Amino acid sequence: MNIVVCVKQTPASANLPIDLATGRIKTEGLQLGVNPFDEYAIEEALRLKERLPGSSVSVLSFGAAAAEEALRSALALGCDEGILLYDPAFEQSDSLATAHLLCAAVRKLSKAKGAVALVLCGKQTNDGESGQVGAALGAWLDWPAASCVKKIPQADDSKIVVERLMEDGVDTVELPLPAVVSVIKGINEPRLPSLKGKMAAKKAVVARWGQAELAADVSQIGASSASVVVKTAPPETRSAGMTVPGGSPEEKAAFLVQKLKELKFI
Repeated sequence: MNIVVCVKQTPASANLPIDLATGRIKTEGLQLGVNPFDEYAIEEALRLKERLPGSSVSVLSFGAAAAEEALRSALALGCDEGILLYDPAFEQSDSLATAHLLCAAVRKLSKAKGAVALVLCGKQTNDGESGQVGAALGAWLDWPAASCVKKIPQADDSKIVVERLMEDGVDTVELPLPAVVSVIKGINEPRLPSLKGKMAAKKAVVARWGQAELAADVSQIGASSASVVVKTAPPETRSAGMTVPGGSPEEKAAFLVQKLKELKFI
């Protein structure tokens, strides 16, 4: 089975500065690493590779040259090849445009290596947190897609069975391959790289594909994306809540009843 994992290099901090003039997250000077959700996608791909003899894992990352480090991190864990998607024409690509570029890369890989059977993504990134790329990639490829996957109990050359975490329980779905699957944290325990893996990753050649290699539709990428990010802003600061006084449940209840009466709710 030919497996592809989509990864992104994101800031390690949860508190991200936003450029109010451009509406974009500022990453200058921040420590970067593999997006946490993507670490679980990498691990799941490697486990499938171990379960299914003859499988390979290719890793794609869209971003500037620095994103190559995210690919080398995946190679150190045991992935077979890393490919960086970068071109000045790709700049300002949002989630929809990014998915279009990843789609072009998956199709190119299928022509070069044989049909890609499965694409794994993390549920979302810890910077934009849109959670849209996996589903959009499935739409561009015209493949079935499943999100919020917590377990992959079965997989073979023709189908995959996944368990999706829902608000009211777990949904078990069988998908014909090829398919796109977005995983959540907790699906596995990501491994650590070995010293041998780290050394091999440093020497590995990371391919770079630009517009010349991908031949993506220029009307769908960069600033020409069909969707537009209107604004990115930090959440509004909420005022502190009220502490209900009283020692016993009866005293607390009496206080709340009085407050509701004052506000004319009751």
